[in-house]
Amino acid sequence: MKVCIYGAGAIGGWVGLKLARAGAQVSVVARGATLDALQLHGLRLQEGSQVLTAPVRSAEQPAELGVQDLVVVAVKAPAMAQVAQAIGPLLGPATVVLTAMNGVPWWFFEGFGGAYAGTRLKSVDPDGAIARAVPAHHVIGCVVHASCSLRGPGFVQHHFGNKLIIGEPSGRQTERVQALAALLQQAGHEAALSEQIQKDAWYKLWGNMTVNPVSAITGATTDLILGDGLVRDFISRVMLEAREIGARIDIPIAQQPEDRHQVTRKLGAFKTSMLQDVEAGKPVELDALVTVVRELGELTGVATPFTDALLGLSRLHARVRGLY
Repeated sequence: MKVCIYGAGAIGGWVGLKLARAGAQVSVVARGATLDALQLHGLRLQEGSQVLTAPVRSAEQPAELGVQDLVVVAVKAPAMAQVAQAIGPLLGPATVVLTAMNGVPWWFFEGFGGAYAGTRLKSVDPDGAIARAVPAHHVIGCVVHASCSLRGPGFVQHHFGNKLIIGEPSGRQTERVQALAALLQQAGHEAALSEQIQKDAWYKLWGNMTVNPVSAITGATTDLILGDGLVRDFISRVMLEAREIGARIDIPIAQQPEDRHQVTRKLGAFKTSMLQDVEAGKPVELDALVTVVRELGELTGVATPFTDALLGLSRLHARVRGLY
C-alpha cells in the first residue's frame, strides 16, 4: 500500500513510522530541515527506551510522489489551506484521506448534521477551497488520543496514549474504513471504529478548546490550570456553552465539565500542543478549536459570552506574537 504522510510533525511522524515498519510503502511531504533529516535518517521515534527508525521516501512537492492509496493529513489546522493548494497530485479516484487533526474539520457537516447537513464552516474553510481540494468522499476522520512531541526534525518522542478513533463522515461501516482500521492495528495502534466520528471529534474538542488556549496565554501546564479554582470555573462555563451547542446539533454530551476535568487531571502535568506551538513560535490552531465554536453558537442560537472572552484574549495574545 502506498501511504503518504502530509505533515511530518509529532503525530504524522508517529503514525508514518508505525505504518512503514508494518510494511506500507511510506512517503512524506516535507520541506526545510525536516526534509533534510528524513533524507538522512528516515523517520525516527523514541518510544520508551527504544529508538525506532524507518527509511521513507520524502519530497517537497507532492507531484514527485504521485497518486497514493492513503494520505494521512497530520498538519496543524492553520496549514490546511496550503495543503489544499498542493495535495492534488496525491489523490486518485480511490485515494483515502485520513485527517488526523485537532478541532472541528471542514467536512464536519458532511454525511451528518440534520438541518445543518452540508453547512460550510467559515472559520475553518472560509471560501470552500479546502472542501473543493479534498472532497468529503475521500475523507475518513481520525481522532487521536496520544501525546507525542518532536525531539528534532523527523524525530518523534512518544509520551502516552496509542488510540486512533476513525470513521466515515457518514458513519457507515464501509469496507475501506474496516480495512484502514485493520492496517492501523497491524501497525501497532489501538484503532477503533466510530459510528459517528463527529461525536468523537466534538468530545475531544470539549476539553481541548479550553485548556489549549488557556495554556497558551499563561504558559501553565494542565495540572496548574485545573488546580486554580477560578480558572477551572471559567473553563467549565465555556464548556457548558459548547455542550449546549452540541445538544442543538445532535451531539449531546452527558458529562459535566468536572467529569472531564478529572480525566484531564489524571494525565498529570503536561504541555498542551498549543503551548508547544507558542513556545516554538508556530501559528496556533485557534480557528479550528475556538472560533468555530463561536460560529456554531451563532448558527444554533446559543449565546457564548465566555467562549467569546476566551477567543478574544487568546487571539490577542497570539496576534501580538505574530502567531495568528
